[in-house]
Amino acid sequence: MPGQTDVFEQIKISNLSMPIYAILPTVVEMAAEKGWTMAYPRVDNVGIPAYLLYFTLYMLSVEFGVYWMHRGLHEIKWAYKALHHVHHAYNKEHTLSPFAGLAFHPVDGILQALPYAWSLFFIPTHFLTHEILLFVTGMWTTNIHDCLHGKVWPVMGAGYHTIHHTTYKHNYGHYFIFMDQMFGTLESPEEHEEIAEQRTAKAQ
Repeated sequence: MPGQTDVFEQIKISNLSMPIYAILPTVVEMAAEKGWTMAYPRVDNVGIPAYLLYFTLYMLSVEFGVYWMHRGLHEIKWAYKALHHVHHAYNKEHTLSPFAGLAFHPVDGILQALPYAWSLFFIPTHFLTHEILLFVTGMWTTNIHDCLHGKVWPVMGAGYHTIHHTTYKHNYGHYFIFMDQMFGTLESPEEHEEIAEQRTAKAQ
């Protein structure tokens, strides 16, 4: 369990950042209303088969974009130091809590949400679905910082994300494990535990 100091710090950073996070969806909604995006208002504008196809393409774009944005915030040293380090101050299981889920530098939070926004400009997307996904993402990022491994394949749950906070080089993905599998950065909780046991055995 994290201490009160860590939790209060996470709440403070989240509350300071959230008004700035709101800039991106505000700008995107204006762009959608002006017809600058490929968003559409009603499912029956395209039909259910096309809606499902476009939704799948949209989620692939989001997963790909979030993976590489997140990985870039680690591998580009100045970006990590200036932005992402704020979130990774909580780098041990006993310092993580659901309140860490939104405790980002505001620019970092906006960058990691950008794939949701840019996808609207080249993939026809039901706008209400887009907005619901933004809301779900807020709940999701809270959930994956609670350190509880749900063991629901292929979901990139808290068990995977806790490893990310301790190794810094694994499990950059968003909702699912596929991008980490594809680009060689996946480490499952089971693999992580096995590696830890091997290290302990060697040290004895």
